[in-house]
Amino acid sequence: MTDEQPASPYVRSFSSPDEEIDLADLKSKVITIGGVKVSYDIQSPGWRWRTHVQPVVGTEWCEAHHVGVVLSGRMRWHLRDGTEFEAGPLDVVDIPPGHDAWVLGEETFVRLSWGGVEGRLSPLDLDRTLATVLFTDIVNSTTVAGSVGDRAWKQVVADHRRRTRELVEHFRGVEVDAVGDGFFFIFDSPARAVRCAEALVQAVRPLGIEIRAGVHTGEVETVDGKAGGLAVVIGARIGALAGPSEILVSQTVRDLTTGSKLGFADAGEHQLKGIPDRWHLYRSVPSSTN
Repeated sequence: MTDEQPASPYVRSFSSPDEEIDLADLKSKVITIGGVKVSYDIQSPGWRWRTHVQPVVGTEWCEAHHVGVVLSGRMRWHLRDGTEFEAGPLDVVDIPPGHDAWVLGEETFVRLSWGGVEGRLSPLDLDRTLATVLFTDIVNSTTVAGSVGDRAWKQVVADHRRRTRELVEHFRGVEVDAVGDGFFFIFDSPARAVRCAEALVQAVRPLGIEIRAGVHTGEVETVDGKAGGLAVVIGARIGALAGPSEILVSQTVRDLTTGSKLGFADAGEHQLKGIPDRWHLYRSVPSSTN
């Protein structure tokens, strides 16, 4: 007998995985043996697919097929057809595509799965492009609408949309979505996105409103014709933290625009909802006030 570990392909160990995945309270080690991918999955208490993974893949449901055995902890699944069930230690599970899932209780969920973890993270129809996202919306819109009345507010919203779209076109941005009084745009240049946001803040003030904006640069994923992915979620979360007439940007944007004569002030570190780690943000300081 020998203490040496038998060589591949007959024995593999998760201590030397082929791939490691660490994503928002989900950690997986993946090995391939006998032509099959096997993953050792660890999900922390509070983990939920719809909260932690959906923003990355952009699909409505997890479309992977999971077969495995639960080693510890408990998890509950909700299928697309409305079926719900849960499993715990030593239960063998066969989870069809089209589901949400979340860890129950305060115990870490550990599972061995056959087929690997890629399916839950990589949609089949996926195109990734480096881009800058800009999110804007009107601050305290309900209060302002109540003070001016429905008819006047409709005109304000119409003027806001017109001015916004004219400026975004001028700065060569692309409108992705418009919901209520908010907008989502994509730019091929972080500097142009910030300058556009600065122009928008000034353009809407004569209307008696203020907007807030968030800017981030990252890989934007197109799934079934819709822009999504973690970069989009981060941009939206940054925009939600901004105050009236404030433009917040990620450190990525600040670093990429070095030399562009844009000004930024340190806005500190923030925890973005559903996003791992703390994010250092910066406040845009227009050149007129630098």
